[in-house]
Amino acid sequence: MSGPPSHPPAVAIRPAIRADLDALMALEAAAFATDRAERRAIRHAIASASISLLVALDDAVLVGAATIERRRGSRRARLSSIAVAPSRAGTGLGRVLLAAAEAEARARGCDALRLEVREDNGAGIRLYERSGYRRFETVPDYYEDGTTAWRYEKPLAAGEGSGPVPS
Repeated sequence: MSGPPSHPPAVAIRPAIRADLDALMALEAAAFATDRAERRAIRHAIASASISLLVALDDAVLVGAATIERRRGSRRARLSSIAVAPSRAGTGLGRVLLAAAEAEARARGCDALRLEVREDNGAGIRLYERSGYRRFETVPDYYEDGTTAWRYEKPLAAGEGSGPVPS
């Protein structure tokens, strides 16, 4: 099959709970070769008032996650991680998680979302650029293996992607 799927994968998106911790650790190990979140960081994110950790479930199987960080007094959120199980790569799940992260940031009063992506992550770069993100900076030696990060930002219009806005 070539090109993106015609419809997004059928998954349920919900906030992570403590019982997801082991599955989230397994997802980190499967999805990332380096720069993995540590168990205590994931545990902290699940309980944090300033971090939203969303999980994607196919029935009871955790197949993806997105972490959105917010700072008090800022209307700009940061997508610090988006992880897709390797078995789901190329299915559109990254796009579904990105849309959920944007909706979560808007729901928390943010009007922009920023992120970093490895300069060698072509799939991620395509996803973000096709979703309206604009690169504004490069950060040399950002990742633990010395790879440069490209920083992106997208303004989040009220109601964007959430259906008709009530009048």
